Order: sequence, then C-alpha cells, then structure tokens
Amino acid sequence: MVKIHERKFVAADPEKCVGCQVCEYICSMTKEGVFNPLKSRIRVVRINQLINLAVTCRLCEDAPCVAACPRKALTQSEENGVILVDEDKCDGCGWCIEACDYGAIMLHPDTKKVFVCDLCQELGEPQCVKWCPEEALDLVTADTLAQKARITAVKKLFQEALKTTPVT
Repeated sequence: MVKIHERKFVAADPEKCVGCQVCEYICSMTKEGVFNPLKSRIRVVRINQLINLAVTCRLCEDAPCVAACPRKALTQSEENGVILVDEDKCDGCGWCIEACDYGAIMLHPDTKKVFVCDLCQELGEPQCVKWCPEEALDLVTADTLAQKARITAVKKLFQEALKTTPVT
C-alpha cells in the first residue's frame, strides 16, 4: 500500500495558472470524447481577476468522500489512492460531494452519477499535466506541496522584513 505522503496527485501553481481551461477541455476530451468543461474531472476556479487555480482530487488518506457514501459506491485504491466509483451502486445522492474538502467530486451532467479524477490511469499520466500550456500543473506528493508552501511563506516573510527594515 502506498502511504499518503508518497501518493501523487495533480496540483496547480496559482502563480502560473492563467485560467485558460485547457486542462478542463483535454480532460473532457480524454474521458468523454467531447470538449465540455462540465464533463471534466478537473476544474479551474477563479479566485479573483488575477488568481486562478485548477482543482482536482487530492487522494486523501481515509478519504471523507468514501466514508460519506451511504451506498458504498466509492472505494479507494490501496495501490495508488485513486477514488473509484461503482456507477451501478451510485445513485447521485451527493453525500460524497458534500464531504470533499476540495470540491473535487462532481455530478456528471448526463449520467447524474458522481465522477472524479483517476489520474488518467489508462494512459499512464494525467493528460491535464501533459497539455497545460503554462506548465502550471504537476504531479506532486503531499510532502512536496507542503515544502513548496513553506518556501513561498518564507519568501513572503523575507519580502515583508525587507520593507520594514531600514536600509543603512
């Protein structure tokens, strides 16, 4: 079994993401055969006019979405942490959607069953990462993401310290 800190998931760098939605279009084309962002397993969220962020499944340890499903339609792969949906059991109740802290589980507009990123397992690599024109998406581990967050925080603190320290 792969430990949560070793599991890789798709993460976006908000400093690089321009909100072009290529990730949404390539995902829907890869998975559904159509260019339709509503059928994408990754979503671009506009935080404000300048900040965009692509959101997808974080492969949580003890995934709340799996625990919330009353029909046991969701399971988590022990091998790689990917959330698997049994469409025969799913009735689209949405409990898993409510349980997801990242907004990564969606209701399919046609089937009314839930769907979620599976890292394009059948292709060997996430197509959103491969096709992102800004290289804003990457496969990362929780540890890598935490390290990047610490580096960013230290840089901000350093910039603030420079502003308040008098130059002699």
